Amino acid sequence: MSIVVQEEEERLIDQYEHPSPEVKNPPKYIAFLAGMFSGVTKNLVGHPFDTAKTRLQTAPDGQFKGVIDCVWQTVKKEGPLAFYKGMTPPLIGWVMMDSVMLGSLHTYREWTKHYIYPEESKLPLLGHCIAGLGSGLTVSFVAAPIEQFKARLQVQYDNKTKKYTGPIDVAKKIYKAAGIRGIYSGLLSTMIFRTNFVFWWGSYEIFSQYFAKNTNMSTPSINFWAGGLSATVFWIFAYPADVVKQNIMIDSPIRSEKKFPRWIDAVKYIYKERGIAGFGRGMVPAMLRSFPANAAALWAFESVMRLSK
Repeated sequence: MSIVVQEEEERLIDQYEHPSPEVKNPPKYIAFLAGMFSGVTKNLVGHPFDTAKTRLQTAPDGQFKGVIDCVWQTVKKEGPLAFYKGMTPPLIGWVMMDSVMLGSLHTYREWTKHYIYPEESKLPLLGHCIAGLGSGLTVSFVAAPIEQFKARLQVQYDNKTKKYTGPIDVAKKIYKAAGIRGIYSGLLSTMIFRTNFVFWWGSYEIFSQYFAKNTNMSTPSINFWAGGLSATVFWIFAYPADVVKQNIMIDSPIRSEKKFPRWIDAVKYIYKERGIAGFGRGMVPAMLRSFPANAAALWAFESVMRLSK
């Protein structure tokens, strides 16, 4: 390794681990604004994968033979644009969700550093996990209705299964049938799913530190690779909870008509009908989506944050 390369590597590591006190932190609202850019990027890249995932998770047994069959049947019967069904809620929703998720993550990191680890020069790994958990629980209150609307639109296969004309129609009909409680009927399952943010943001810090110390990658490249890999770690741990959540999301909004009145009822149903493998149903498109969508999203977020400094 040349002296110049070695010096540059040491500079990057030092800059990552010990940011200069002269550099002012950007205003807190910037993190929420940067999250909006993240949401748009994530939705454009990841929505087709998400549609395939949702259909595989919730379809009756025998409807699809696997991922390839799901893709083929969707294209054959509905055309390629069918993979963008239900895109409006997440396009608007991911902007809101990533704004809240990443904005609150940034805020929780600052609070955790200030109130729990004031003597540390930088936030330790556990601090990142705590901030990740806080952001996951916070964004659940935004994510629950948005993900419910999206899921209901995604499983409309034809005129026989079509109940809604769009996200506004979904919201109106659910509210008319069950009020605000119906709109938030998937909140608990959403919060349980998002407790796994401890794995996402903990591993993001681990990957970022590793790349900064052991590679010559630029900071944007580190953001991209750490974002994609950490999202993959998150989905490995969180996927079973996502399967449960998706089945609850498309259940009847009316409490007396619910197939799954409690979260555990959905868990028992999936296990009884499909065994342990049922909790991994649709995992392939989810994993294929996780890296490119989240790598691009976190690259966008971190890029906007850097521009604001």
